[in-house]
Amino acid sequence: MNTRFVGDSALLVDTENAQAAQQLRTVIHRQSLRGLRELVPAYNTLLVEFYPLEFDVMQFIRRLPQFLKTSPLHDLVREHDIAVTYNGEDLKEVARVTGLNIIEVIQCHSAPTYTVAFLGFAPGFPYLVGLDPKLRMPRLQSPRIRVPAGTVAIADEFSGVYPQATPGGWRILGHTNTVLFDVSRPTPVLLMPGDTVRFRPLA
Repeated sequence: MNTRFVGDSALLVDTENAQAAQQLRTVIHRQSLRGLRELVPAYNTLLVEFYPLEFDVMQFIRRLPQFLKTSPLHDLVREHDIAVTYNGEDLKEVARVTGLNIIEVIQCHSAPTYTVAFLGFAPGFPYLVGLDPKLRMPRLQSPRIRVPAGTVAIADEFSGVYPQATPGGWRILGHTNTVLFDVSRPTPVLLMPGDTVRFRPLA
């Protein structure tokens, strides 16, 4: 386990993968540690932000091995069901490359329960882990200039949903009417790290 300071008010903890970073975040969050400001999971790290005068960082580092061994409790996890119309531009190409038919691609994509590992790229964009390995494909070599909001897509080991219309190079499988980011809501971001997501195919 590697840790390194980021300035005088943050510690970066290396983890095995995105899921491990999320699990560690959940465990630490349950501790209600004095002086802890924010926990920010990423691909294979967890950024621990704290108030230097209140947080005992050295004691925290000594306790990290214990936290890493602790199974997270899931009572704080929010579950989301997202309805998807599987009509994406890349659906046929994904089927061709993977050797599956279109129905099998849809089944492989909608079967898992995904976990929001972290947010990035655009406000509210969730990197979802749990994708069936059969569907793992690289990003497009040339990103599209515009990908509509609500686009459900895959890239490498992740699935995701575009919250806004932006450029993007992920493989498009379908679309949803679920709004992931809305500044008029008290909490603009719908999906938060640690939440789980199920994709439900629409007929």
